[in-house]
Amino acid sequence: MKLQTQIPIQKVGSPIDYKSNVLLFGSCFAEHISKKFEYYKFQNTSNPFGILFHPKAIEKLLLKALHKQVYTSDDVFYYNERWQCYDAHSKLSQVSKEALLEALNSNVSLTYQSVIKASHIIITLGSAWVYVLKDTQATVANCHKVPQNMFEKRLLSIHEISASLKSVIREVKSVNPNVQFTFTVSPVRHIKDGFVENTLSKSHLIAAIHQVIADERSISNSPMYFPSFEIMMDELRDYRFYAEDLVHPNSTAVNYIWELFQNAWIAPNVYPLMKEVDAVQKGLTHKPFNPYSQAHLKFIEGLNNKISKLKTLGVPF
Repeated sequence: MKLQTQIPIQKVGSPIDYKSNVLLFGSCFAEHISKKFEYYKFQNTSNPFGILFHPKAIEKLLLKALHKQVYTSDDVFYYNERWQCYDAHSKLSQVSKEALLEALNSNVSLTYQSVIKASHIIITLGSAWVYVLKDTQATVANCHKVPQNMFEKRLLSIHEISASLKSVIREVKSVNPNVQFTFTVSPVRHIKDGFVENTLSKSHLIAAIHQVIADERSISNSPMYFPSFEIMMDELRDYRFYAEDLVHPNSTAVNYIWELFQNAWIAPNVYPLMKEVDAVQKGLTHKPFNPYSQAHLKFIEGLNNKISKLKTLGVPF
């Protein structure tokens, strides 16, 4: 008896292994996937400027980094007793202007270096709704709880989104022609925008991504789509797969989507290494009754030997 419809997933032509460098941008779902890469000790960098929900924010960050532009005092402002930047998530906010500018410019450099060495770039888009600062007409990545009457809210068109993503691909490929792009749409519902508005937003993102994939099919390592949104909406169409807020996927859903991603995007020959890494990670969280017992000291020695072995096999433990 079949109790579930399953989303067909195309396997990537250049799968991820322990020699790969993965760079992730986007919504909080990108953070979930990054944590999986981190757990299994793949080389990865995630959201140097924090969570970014819409394509324009990601485009602006990447273009700034690739053109090696620096942030100055004109790019930051003081609000709620902290220095903020409209291009970055509030986690980068600082108590001093100098500290914020240092963090921003350090992450510009990190982003540039990460793009140069990346084998795979994964972009997770969360929303097509953007906020435009009325004074400057600049599209912001984060409003930092500045009063809403300072902004105009608008929906990016399919054409605007596809143009933004093509700009990202073109600029990145100019310095790293062999990188593999993967686009996905976050399964997190932005219901604060409204239920109908969230559906409209997601539909614009999905339509734009598929337009880009169709238009860029002729380039080397052409961009691909991973259906995380569709998996959540179809295969996991039950609230038992959501967190208590009934909006975000819970750990079961994240693990399920990760397994499907792993089957399609990670090289099968590294599965045995991933299994060994998993065993070591579980060992590292073990809490002994007696940390000075001979049994535990022997356990630690065995664990260290396993880590040393994994390092020799190219796992960056």
